Amino acid sequence: MLGKSRPPATAGEAIARMDQYVALGLIGQQEVAQLLGLNVTDLTCLGHVLGAGDAPLSAGDLAELTHLTTGAVTGVINRLERAGYAHRRPDPTDRRRVRVVADPAAAVRVVAVYEPFYARLGALFADYSPAEVAVIADWFGRATAEMQAHLTRVRAGEIGPPPAE
Repeated sequence: MLGKSRPPATAGEAIARMDQYVALGLIGQQEVAQLLGLNVTDLTCLGHVLGAGDAPLSAGDLAELTHLTTGAVTGVINRLERAGYAHRRPDPTDRRRVRVVADPAAAVRVVAVYEPFYARLGALFADYSPAEVAVIADWFGRATAEMQAHLTRVRAGEIGPPPAE
């Protein structure tokens, strides 16, 4: 359906739809985590480990990516190891560091949960021209950078709710 005519939408309508998608995604992550016997934080960290592929993350890398303390990441890695999803591997360049590596069989189990959804998204993208997909990808990349900047300000205490009356 390339080149399909679409109804006009305002930025406010797009943001409202994004909010719905994000809210459903949060609920979905909780359900997937439960299905896999994990909590959402551990599933998020496992996602980063899986995404690292052949360049395993250090515990410090994982802490930086997730904004968790190194102590909290140690707990995450311990739980992922106990559940059979990941293991520690010594860093070949620094004996003091370890790398977190996904268990291949566990990675297959995780992918099996997400793959049907990604296939559905792939089919959805087929309804868009390559130029439209490029716009969508650009928007998500830029929106991710804006979210990171916003979260940095929230974490720094620059943004918060008004004082209670």
